[in-house]
Amino acid sequence: MIEPMLENEPAAARLPLLFLVADTGGGHRNAARAVGQALERMHPGRFSPALCDPLGGPGSARLLRFVAGLYGPATRLAPWLWGAAYHVCDSRPAMRVLHRALLRLADRPAAEAAAAHRPAAVVSFHPLTGSAAVAARNLGAPGAPVVTVVTDLARMHTAWRHADADVIIAPRHPGRGGWVAAGLPVTREFWGGPLCGDERAILRRSLGLREETFLVLVTGGGEGSGGIAARTAAILRRFPDVDIVAVCGRNQRLKRRLDRLAASAGCAGRLTVTGFTRHMADWLRACDLVVTKAGPGTIAEATCCGAPLLLTSHLPGQETGNTEIVTRAGAGRQARSVRRLLAEVDGLRRDRERTHGMRAASARLGRPGVAADIATLIAGLVTAAPPPAASMSHANALGWEKAGTAPRAGAAQAGPAGE
Repeated sequence: MIEPMLENEPAAARLPLLFLVADTGGGHRNAARAVGQALERMHPGRFSPALCDPLGGPGSARLLRFVAGLYGPATRLAPWLWGAAYHVCDSRPAMRVLHRALLRLADRPAAEAAAAHRPAAVVSFHPLTGSAAVAARNLGAPGAPVVTVVTDLARMHTAWRHADADVIIAPRHPGRGGWVAAGLPVTREFWGGPLCGDERAILRRSLGLREETFLVLVTGGGEGSGGIAARTAAILRRFPDVDIVAVCGRNQRLKRRLDRLAASAGCAGRLTVTGFTRHMADWLRACDLVVTKAGPGTIAEATCCGAPLLLTSHLPGQETGNTEIVTRAGAGRQARSVRRLLAEVDGLRRDRERTHGMRAASARLGRPGVAADIATLIAGLVTAAPPPAASMSHANALGWEKAGTAPRAGAAQAGPAGE
């Protein structure tokens, strides 16, 4: 089902856009939401973005849903296996084989969404939805530009540039035509930047946190990976004057484990546990230090809030190089072992001037205006491009009329991208 971004706004009054995402981690959907919010802020009432997950959403192929569902367990339990798969597929021949064997199954739900929504542009926010975005344009919205928004930081997999997109927006690019440099878009709650000391104290009170205690935020992205439980327990045992907020994402098993730890006698009032949250900006602005794996989304959000980073791990391949970006800027440090983690926390809690310096460097690294930059580019492309053929029927657009096959209802999980 495709819904307008504003309930009281007639769909005909807005230019439709189709955003393709997948819920492998939280960064892809958040990036799409950020661009949708920026479009609404800059061009109120003009655009109607809709979200579609052709890999794991309603209407997607069962095999695709199964494979997409492996992402969380693989990155939490066997990151080496994820790294091996990443490198094996990191070439154009490998991507051609992967598309023929698996990813072509995403073309149909994406094309159905395009035929139903008739978008003025199709935007892919996931490395494995680029080909589906091109298929959606070709079958459901002829003439609409296809844009790829890269949500990785330092290293870019071949999958991002495998499809024939009109524009690729990436943090770093090789200088070829059709590429645009930008960072990672963050949602509107991160656009305001960091807080000063008094503002952070007020925010802590509103969150039920102690104002003067050194506060550590422990997180592992949308999947709650990176050894959060062991690191949280180690910090609590070692430093009785340190409080912790643990964000577990979708990892319900981790949340139950930390809830039990928070209820234990030695941790009462010192450990706050939350699952997947829309209040991440508040936690980031309130904390003194973020302990996390080197996920691009977390890094982008933390630096927009001016939060110092302590990076404990990274996914092989996908997140390689992210730690170097942060440490080179002075916005954080690396601590792969628990012993090193405890030493870094100890030094930072004792030396608040050093923490303040990292906070300032983190704020300099943050780019809260990226969503607005991408929104401006998309709005310009839509203005320049001819509108898709509105008179074409869904069946004709998908090439199914001759075969007598009608599109399935509810094929796309689509919702407001600027919610």
